[in-house]
Amino acid sequence: MAFLQTHIPVLVNLLGFLIFLSLPVSHSLTIHDLLRTKGLPAGLLPKDVKSYTLSETGLLEVYLEEPCLTKFDTNSFYESVVRANLTYGELTDVEGMSQEELFLWLPVRDIIVDDPKSGLILFDIGVAQKQLSLSLFEDPPDCKHQGVLMKNAKRGKGFEAQR
Repeated sequence: MAFLQTHIPVLVNLLGFLIFLSLPVSHSLTIHDLLRTKGLPAGLLPKDVKSYTLSETGLLEVYLEEPCLTKFDTNSFYESVVRANLTYGELTDVEGMSQEELFLWLPVRDIIVDDPKSGLILFDIGVAQKQLSLSLFEDPPDCKHQGVLMKNAKRGKGFEAQR
């Protein structure tokens, strides 16, 4: 009887631990990990992603804390919500992202990695397509948020001028 009294708590704890281990584990990917699994570089989206959803149809919706500005080869602007259809190696019908080209802001329509071995990524910006080195997008960039940019506006560097 003394054996049971001293060992029952241990057995109950052991049983609870075994049940805990058998529960399914949720492996939620960060947006940057998701991009990698889909054959895209993690740095296509900034570090400041708050959350994202991916529907069964492949519609990706990425939520940022607020609109932000980053720089790759040129300036890139992200609205607070970026949407695109995600398939392997492609983000198509992109909404909420634009790039600065020759002092004009043009919407990014598609981002495609046809052959990762080529080391190139294709950006369709409507009036043109440009190929860039994949190495520019290895790491997620930092964002300059509108609040920071508004402070610069007081010094003569306006948000619209930087965006």
